[in-house]
Amino acid sequence: MILWFRHLPKINMDSSEWKPFIQNTWFRKHFMKFVYLLMAAFSLAPNWFGGSFTPMINFPLLLIIFLVFIIHEALHMLVIHKKGDMSLMFRGIYFWIHTNAILSKKRFWIFMSLPFIVLTVIPAIASIFVSGDSKALLLFISWFNLIISSADIINSFLILMKPGKSVFCRGYYRVKS
Repeated sequence: MILWFRHLPKINMDSSEWKPFIQNTWFRKHFMKFVYLLMAAFSLAPNWFGGSFTPMINFPLLLIIFLVFIIHEALHMLVIHKKGDMSLMFRGIYFWIHTNAILSKKRFWIFMSLPFIVLTVIPAIASIFVSGDSKALLLFISWFNLIISSADIINSFLILMKPGKSVFCRGYYRVKS
């Protein structure tokens, strides 16, 4: 079941067994500041390399931005669609998915990384083999998804740092025995 912009029902998690995914209290409190800083850096990156994108004045690029966002979220949902209920939430310009699914380390890493790989890494590599407008389009898709994947990138690294038999649910993890 997908709940659009509503919270999932609360579940009871034993706090002696489940630990916060981000254990450092200070980092957990300031996590979004790091995400927004990374988003800003990625947004400015084309200027550092001598290019620039101005999507707000070009309707076809706005359509591409919308499609990249929809595909990005759909890829997240694809990974967890049969594992549990989910809810798409937002605050300000930031969207995220809540789920009550318990995910293995591998599945959670795929959940976080699949949109980045499909919409940033693959188009960036494909752009090497084409030129002209096709190259510019692939690089734009790659660049825009890089921006919206900022939290996913940080979370992917944090997932890799957890023990191998970890399972994850709603911002918490535990190590299966």
